[in-house]
Amino acid sequence: MAIAAVGQICSTASLSHNLEQCLKVLFLPEASDYIASSPQESIFLAQPQSSSPFVLGLQNAAKTHSLAINVGIHVLKPPESRATSTSTSSTPPTKLLNRSLWINPDGTINHPATYDKLHLFDYGALRESATVRSGTSLTPPFATPIGRVGSLICFDLRFPEPALALTHPGPSSPWLRTGPAQVLLYPSAFTVRTGTAHWEPLLRARAIETQSWVVAAAQVGAHNAKRSSYGHSMVVDPWGVVRLELGGVDAEGNAEEGAEGAVGFVDVDLDEWARVREGMPLVRRNDVYSEL
Repeated sequence: MAIAAVGQICSTASLSHNLEQCLKVLFLPEASDYIASSPQESIFLAQPQSSSPFVLGLQNAAKTHSLAINVGIHVLKPPESRATSTSTSSTPPTKLLNRSLWINPDGTINHPATYDKLHLFDYGALRESATVRSGTSLTPPFATPIGRVGSLICFDLRFPEPALALTHPGPSSPWLRTGPAQVLLYPSAFTVRTGTAHWEPLLRARAIETQSWVVAAAQVGAHNAKRSSYGHSMVVDPWGVVRLELGGVDAEGNAEEGAEGAVGFVDVDLDEWARVREGMPLVRRNDVYSEL
């Protein structure tokens, strides 16, 4: 039995407030350190990963509770830093990385498991590409207490290709011998509009087509006057059944009672993963279409 804890929070521009919500959970959302109200504020709040009070606090919590933690954060893109930048306030001094970290139970960071978001969210008034640089590669599936994990983030959910590459590596895949991901992660901060229409269908689609567990810890509620997140943190099994769903938001975009700070627990059953794959083998016709 492998129990996964999924935490649902509402990040603001206060790093200390956000850390207090995250001390005893396993899977945390995208941008758990903060969600800013402007590109300038987002750049200003970013910290180097090695000295971020938020990251250091989670490392200490992981060690104290012997608990692995997956969390989404912002990281300043090296080699620039706020101190050396000469850019004006109208031009961000650098760009950020939207990063997923895996913190080991001893408090150390599993650096080979680090993943930087590939697909950036530019929709409506939100322009993630204004402050964030997209990642350049997938992170190979890595071993964890709940199985081999494949890391993706939020808007990556709309692209089946990386999910399939992680969970069904083809003959030329660099990680074919280490085994496919058994669990896909999508830490997220979906908007209310896109979440209402697409959140559950996309999560279930990724689980069904990859025959994998999907764990999606989500932001929920109003972060500031400009932005709210949909919530509904969710875990879906390899057959596409929703095994866990936390609360969402009301008509005004505020977190429903009990939704913010909620934690849910799920047994990630890898025998179920094996049964689904054995019962319905997905044999790809790479002689007809290209390998992912």
